[in-house]
Amino acid sequence: MDVLKGVSLDVFALLKKSGLLSLKDLVVLGPYDVSAQSGIDIDDSFFIYNQAIAVLEDIGIMEKRFITATTLYHKRKKIGKISTGSKNFDYLLGGGIETKSITEVCGEYGTGKTQLCHTACVTVQQDYSSGGLKGNALYVDTENTFRPERIETISRLRNMNPLKALDSIVVAKAYSSSHHELILSEASKVIDSHKIKLMIIDSIISLYRSEFIGLSALSERQQRLNKLIHTIMRIAETFEIAVLLTNQAQSSPDSPFVGNSFKAAGGNIVAHSSTYRVFLRRSGRNRIARMVDSPNHAESEIVFTIGDCGISDPINRNDV
Repeated sequence: MDVLKGVSLDVFALLKKSGLLSLKDLVVLGPYDVSAQSGIDIDDSFFIYNQAIAVLEDIGIMEKRFITATTLYHKRKKIGKISTGSKNFDYLLGGGIETKSITEVCGEYGTGKTQLCHTACVTVQQDYSSGGLKGNALYVDTENTFRPERIETISRLRNMNPLKALDSIVVAKAYSSSHHELILSEASKVIDSHKIKLMIIDSIISLYRSEFIGLSALSERQQRLNKLIHTIMRIAETFEIAVLLTNQAQSSPDSPFVGNSFKAAGGNIVAHSSTYRVFLRRSGRNRIARMVDSPNHAESEIVFTIGDCGISDPINRNDV
């Protein structure tokens, strides 16, 4: 924050008092929320925000406004990827769950969404050579489905220290949509202090669907969901972490899957915000993951399975 120029001591004091202690905090919240949270004038907020963006661009944390495609190509070669635990699934994602992006997995209950989240919490801690980023995970639990016992089993079967694996995961349980939004607004402090490389939200839509019921509440729900997801997008970009969202499925006669009358919940707000959208479905004892939206992957699908060690590949393809 000391690099900001032309900012009065009174404004700095208000920012500090409101818990905004870094340039990344300012960028993640955006100028309007910074003004509302700290009480500083909106013009001062925009002035500070633009300075923060410029500084983060200069030190390479954020992309500069104008760069060549060649420069961007070489930058993307350095993007980190986290293994899902399945080589098939990693191939579908182009190497794994990508940093600076939002990967969304949708599906009915029992298709493996939460199991993928638990597995990724462990694999992110592994060495680079094993598909990890040697980092920690932040798990935002909105459905009360996080189970430390599952982490213990997955890590032990992957030859990792279960206690160390558990210590490397920060869990935040959200009880309402407002609480969910509060957690995300404060996430930057945890991400920096705990060396987070993966943020999981399981699930993105659950609390909003339960609280905003009926057409009369749809507009407010989508507005708040839109604001939440854009906060998540800024977190992924600013902190260079991977974000994994789970999403619920809802009945739909125009589903993209033959014989499967479900689509992802959340409407266009969620659909347009995710970098990668993967739909999961059952297939006998295995699961099918289908890439349905991606800026650089063809629509395709793979087979994976769920076992004691979490997400993995089927031993026998004939099990499908």
